[in-house]
Amino acid sequence: MSPPSALTIGIDARAAMEVKAGRGRVVRELLLALAEREDPHRYLLYARSAWPDLAAGTRLQWRLLNARDPWWHIRAARLADRECDVFLSTNSYLTPLFMRKPAVPLVHDMIAFDRSMRPNRRSAAIERLTLAPAVRRAPLLLCTTQATASELVARYPRARGRISIAPLAATLPDPGTLTAQEWATLPEPGFVLAVGTLEPRKNLPRLVEAYRSLPEPLQQEHPLVVVGALGWETGETLQALRSLGDRCTMLGHVSDAALAELYRRCAVFCYPSLGEGFGLPVLEAMTAGAPVLTSNVSSLPEVCGDAATYADPRNVADIGRQLQGLLQDEHLRAELSRRGQERAREFSWMRFAEETIQALERSQR
Repeated sequence: MSPPSALTIGIDARAAMEVKAGRGRVVRELLLALAEREDPHRYLLYARSAWPDLAAGTRLQWRLLNARDPWWHIRAARLADRECDVFLSTNSYLTPLFMRKPAVPLVHDMIAFDRSMRPNRRSAAIERLTLAPAVRRAPLLLCTTQATASELVARYPRARGRISIAPLAATLPDPGTLTAQEWATLPEPGFVLAVGTLEPRKNLPRLVEAYRSLPEPLQQEHPLVVVGALGWETGETLQALRSLGDRCTMLGHVSDAALAELYRRCAVFCYPSLGEGFGLPVLEAMTAGAPVLTSNVSSLPEVCGDAATYADPRNVADIGRQLQGLLQDEHLRAELSRRGQERAREFSWMRFAEETIQALERSQR
């Protein structure tokens, strides 16, 4: 196979500075991996502000546009049409609609189309309006799991045969970067950990109900710790968590280093999400050696394989039964920890970058 021709690749890099977790983490890790790659391409990073942790140079250059949506997308599209051969749309389906040059959207998930998960109304409405025309125009679409690709094709059959899969990865920072104040706020080891933006899809009220069904000694020995910023429709979630009193600690958003240490300290990482496009927290938890209990739906079995225990996320009794079994079985927790770390090594950000760039190269053929 002949080596790829040098391309000028545009990337929507706004999330590197504008989104703390989730899509922001994906974009930041992609940029770091691209900076380490040896390839002939030049990368132009379109954003409102530059991410200072990236050592940009001749191959990676920022293009900063100070405009609000939707004007940012129009200006970025016009500039990218002049400067780029192909554009990677990491955080919106809107920019490609204003472009003449090929644009490859990254489809993180299809949550916006499942009203039972009560997605953020504004974001979901925009995705429902813009994904269909993006599918029609895109030479290729990028998904992070086969589960998401299958959901995309089920809704938009014309996407079949034009999807590339680029699995995400997980890296954990050294806990040595924690400040003294952060160390002081970390709970003692042995807790049940839940991580994610507080929103309906994360299913925390059912987790609370399942946790409450545990024998009292188990609850006393393994309090519930919840990490995540406030999202939307939080009333039911907050009411459930607060009902546990001192058996539940809500830490809000924490630094990456603090989160890594929490993964290492927990007895069980519990992620009973109703649906995910990938499920990055479960991979982060496995990387840290945390025994994982997660949902048996959407992308989560694809990511975890045989390295996790699964429960029906809509069945409180099943969640409680699996959680109790893990907390009472030290041997099983140790085995899941071993399997999880082994499974996590199959994923890498360099592989994600490689699959992404190969998709962008193919879009030119």
